[in-house]
Amino acid sequence: MSTVTEIFSSRVFDDAVMQQRLPKETYKALRQAINIGKRLDMDVANVVANAMKDWAIELGATHYTHWFQPMTGITAEKHDSFISPTGDGRIIMEFSGKELIKGEPDASSFPSGGLRATFEARGYTAWDPTSYAFIKDGVLCIPTAFCSYGGEALDKKTPLLRSMEAVNKQALRILKLFGISDAQAVKTEVGPEQEYFLVPVELYDRRRDLVYTGRTLFGAKPPKCQDLDDHYFGVIKPRVAAFMKELNEELWKLGILAKTEHNEAAPAQHELAPIFSTTNIATDHNQLTMELMQKIARRHGMVCLLHEKPFEGVTGSGKHNNWSLSTDTGVNLVKPGETPAENAQFLLFLVAVIKAVDEYQDLLRISAASAGNDHRLGAHEAPPAVVSMFLGDELNAILDSIKNDTPYNAREKELLKVGVHVLPRFPKDTTDRNRTSPFAFTGNKFEFRMVGSAASISDANTMINTAVAEELRQFADELETAENFEEALHDLIRRVIRAHDRIIFNGNGYDDAWIAEAEKRGLMNLPTTPDALPHLLDEKNIKLFTTHKVFSETELHARCEIMQENYCKIVNIEALTMLEMARREILPAAAGYVSTLVDSVCKKHEVGIDAGYEKDLAAELSALCASVNRGVKALEDVLDNVPEGDKTAQSMYYKNAVLPAMAEVRAAADKLEVLCPADRWPIPTYGDLLFGVK
Repeated sequence: MSTVTEIFSSRVFDDAVMQQRLPKETYKALRQAINIGKRLDMDVANVVANAMKDWAIELGATHYTHWFQPMTGITAEKHDSFISPTGDGRIIMEFSGKELIKGEPDASSFPSGGLRATFEARGYTAWDPTSYAFIKDGVLCIPTAFCSYGGEALDKKTPLLRSMEAVNKQALRILKLFGISDAQAVKTEVGPEQEYFLVPVELYDRRRDLVYTGRTLFGAKPPKCQDLDDHYFGVIKPRVAAFMKELNEELWKLGILAKTEHNEAAPAQHELAPIFSTTNIATDHNQLTMELMQKIARRHGMVCLLHEKPFEGVTGSGKHNNWSLSTDTGVNLVKPGETPAENAQFLLFLVAVIKAVDEYQDLLRISAASAGNDHRLGAHEAPPAVVSMFLGDELNAILDSIKNDTPYNAREKELLKVGVHVLPRFPKDTTDRNRTSPFAFTGNKFEFRMVGSAASISDANTMINTAVAEELRQFADELETAENFEEALHDLIRRVIRAHDRIIFNGNGYDDAWIAEAEKRGLMNLPTTPDALPHLLDEKNIKLFTTHKVFSETELHARCEIMQENYCKIVNIEALTMLEMARREILPAAAGYVSTLVDSVCKKHEVGIDAGYEKDLAAELSALCASVNRGVKALEDVLDNVPEGDKTAQSMYYKNAVLPAMAEVRAAADKLEVLCPADRWPIPTYGDLLFGVK
């Protein structure tokens, strides 16, 4: 039996494999491309491609693919075999540097937001050498970026890589000011926690809403749900444990640092958390994690639900995005130091993040915006839709002392001045006690908790990286020309704290009073996706992204249109699914039971037996059936009047008209479920789904 150390990264063309299989000069050139972005010579690429092909074939691969992440939010791949004819009726196995570096998949059916016309189907994939190739299902997968013929980004990885370069460039300027010359690169690192549900496949297959939309459009709350908190961190069921074991093994083979697994708050809900990786690699790994969860669950007779809110009234699933900033020498720049210089450096990076979150709170909200996540945010189980930051008592007190020019505590004889006094060491248990905060400092990282469980983490990290890069740029511009660096640094930090402390909130984000308080502070409240998305095109945001060359204005308009269109399509599919289920399953079942009751009433009357129960129940059920039917007709009418053209108006219509009409249908149908016998109800109930895995 293989050990974890033996199987770990066994399916990855990683650094150890490259050192073993590549000539020294080729390996050195490839490392330069990875570390500093130097372009690969085609001769070097050919050597790398041949070694990669030989390695893959030895492990059973017959095909290769440029594995990319289009704006669908999931991954895409087109497989090509290594075979090449020899002319004598036989074949050889070939793979060139050109095929490694560049691909040309048909791009016609991927979302583009108008970046190219349908007849201009050409799209290009370009190898991302900073993310290692791997073997999945007998195919060599080469992580790539995806762009149009004109060079516009058609994927989620390209902007992420651009944002990483932006923050790297500006962070190095800051480090230079502190006399740090050994760092050659600054990288953002991420550890995304992944929540998910597991339900029996045989029950899933009987729920058209789960099959078509990923969430239940009908369902009454069962007598017992998560009331006793007995599922959270509870003993893992054998069937789930077997799934987790296989999942871990498959993830480890792909070099994914799966670390923590446990039961989450809701019945049938679980979580997996990895160790930090460089952001683009963490993004690739999270996409693979979601894919493998769904694939492996099926092998264990279950379905993995990644929707943010698969069950109404039950805690939904998020994806906590743990973000940090580190040098290539291993220094965490958002970890409080133990010397004055380190403390000053930490405080400068800290206030850069504070300023970024405050000035670009709309972008953070947009990065977590989706039709599914709208059901979760602000539902007293996840952060509210209002962005704020939690820093913890100690760090908050330090910032207050700087802001107000007051002593940090009674022991201090002098005012706390950046670069003079040593910050206290921060015990971890004082930095992460507020689980309602959307953006929390957690000792040596920031945890962005708004991201939905089904989302790619690329969007959130692109936004965070670019916003922080902009603040660091402003800081560097100011400090590089300062006559007295230490005084200028202290004044800058104090000024930023005073200007942006409104974003800091350590209280209960679930309390309605906070929403009122946030409004007084001038914070943005963007409760839904249609409310948030138009702000992507605000002048300040366009300027931010174009300044750092993360998005062009054309790319931003395209992304806004794609996200709005996606929202409309999702809600429309949900509404049509609801109509189908109500008409073909729920109403026929309930009406059939009413007929049975009426027949019983008639028979009892014939023999003089009181039939009050049956009569009353039949009347109540009949009235509810009529209510469902009226709701169905009203929903149909609403769908018939969806405005055409403007995507902003269309998405607002779905939010303001379609979703409320759907809620009316559901309310009546869920009452029917409670009154109908179990053997008459046509679809598995919440109790069946949530407690069906034994």
